Amino acid sequence: MKIKFLKYTKLIFALGAISFYGCTDLKEKAYDEMLTDDFYNNKNEVLSAVLRPYTHANAWVTPSGQDGWWRAAELSGDQLAWPTKGRHGEDGGKWKRFHYHTWTVDEGGLNNAWSLMYWGMGLCTDPIENIEKREASKMGISETEKASFIAELRLLRAFHYLKLMDLFGNIPVVTKVGEPLQPETLSRTEVFNFIEKEILDNINNAPKLSKAMMGRMSQAGAYAMLVELYLNAEVWTGKARWDDCINAANKLINGEGGAQNGTMALDKNISDQFITTNDLSKEVIFSIAYDYTTAKFEPSWTGEFYHFKQREIYGGGRNGNDGIVLIPGVFSKYEDADLRKKQWFWEGPMVNFETNAPVTGSEEYAGKQLVFVDNIQRNSKGSTVSNMSEGEENSGVRFNKYKLGNQVKGFDGTAVDPNYNNTDWNIYRLTWIYFAKAEALIRKNGGTAPQEAVDLINSCKKRAFSEADWPLFSYTTATLTLTELLAERGREFIFEGFRRDDLIRFGKFYSESWWDHKPSNESKVLYPIPQRQLDLNPNLKQNPGY
Repeated sequence: MKIKFLKYTKLIFALGAISFYGCTDLKEKAYDEMLTDDFYNNKNEVLSAVLRPYTHANAWVTPSGQDGWWRAAELSGDQLAWPTKGRHGEDGGKWKRFHYHTWTVDEGGLNNAWSLMYWGMGLCTDPIENIEKREASKMGISETEKASFIAELRLLRAFHYLKLMDLFGNIPVVTKVGEPLQPETLSRTEVFNFIEKEILDNINNAPKLSKAMMGRMSQAGAYAMLVELYLNAEVWTGKARWDDCINAANKLINGEGGAQNGTMALDKNISDQFITTNDLSKEVIFSIAYDYTTAKFEPSWTGEFYHFKQREIYGGGRNGNDGIVLIPGVFSKYEDADLRKKQWFWEGPMVNFETNAPVTGSEEYAGKQLVFVDNIQRNSKGSTVSNMSEGEENSGVRFNKYKLGNQVKGFDGTAVDPNYNNTDWNIYRLTWIYFAKAEALIRKNGGTAPQEAVDLINSCKKRAFSEADWPLFSYTTATLTLTELLAERGREFIFEGFRRDDLIRFGKFYSESWWDHKPSNESKVLYPIPQRQLDLNPNLKQNPGY
């Protein structure tokens, strides 16, 4: 049973109000802290405070329709873009600036991302302080539970800092509500060291991953954070940590952090992690868990990816803003025999899920069948000009990796999905851990893949091919080069938020061209500290190059 995040709605929103403090607007006053005296009187109230940061994380760590971490992590890379399509999607040029690497210090979207993440960090710090200062018995919990809740929240706060450091590098670290009011910038290495220490100091007091801990930070989530830290350590601190990456990955592979369902293991197929029952997945490590059926808490990514008439295509009730699509040519990087190419995207003529009748467009293709194409150009006018300004409503191959399910019976007999709209969004899954360990092994071996690395990648990739086709596409120590590993990472983790970091780690982010993007410069590996934050806090320092 999924966690009912909204079970304690009134308590959660009250606690959220007192937690929105100075790091998002350093000159605003916090709400009266006396309000917290009305809470933490029993275990349910404690739990409501512990769960509140998770509902907020939906806003910034997933493609939620808000300017959070996810958009900045994906739309500056070589796989996804939000081009202007006819009269839609210009949005002041914000998506073009991501694609062209021409963002400025005044970007409202980057300020929103900063604010959302620091707000979420505050939603962790407030209950940490309140639980720490109270006697366990007076909160209706045991000393063990008290220590466990504190460890969970400190780890979740470290996760916020990890993603802030990922985007902005040099940031302030605050561990007390409103103190200091104007914190100073720490170097990326100092922030890295803080995050690492927080994880190591709290991991053993946190609960192991289990069905009950689904969607919450656990020992498994903490080990996954360590894997991410150490995988990117050379970029983030200047010092490679490949052995540490391998050791942290082994903790997860060996099941030492627990598991969401039984024993931690790769799922048998490529769909189990992305369907409406992905709470049954054996490989999900940390996710944003949605429970629409009983709590009305639903995924938010439909607005990012879905067409204006998408609900006709998949048999559900939700449309979108016709926004993010694959950059031309990305779709063709999947072999035709690759099941991911067939199952994770919408491409070609669209038909009604319930009737099999053609789905017609609403803009350039009004009255005509909607056909999603692997190009971004004004085909209806016979133009072959392809850039971020020349799209139409059908431009680009579309997202179908995560499935919402269907509310109506399909024309082919597909039954109504009783778990419609309950699909969790994965932040870490075991497949990503396998890839991270393999990369660390290859880099430790001077760029040549040892057999162990090949076996790790093959065990993941083989699920995407039939038994008959697999021998043609399996890797060997000769074919699994670093270049090929980057390509396979792109195919496997598309939409999952890792592409920007991958390109930076492989030295491709600012030096390469793709579609409508030309090389930028090295300063772009960090986003600028938002100008609004600099105006509010004179102790902050701008990143180099801005």
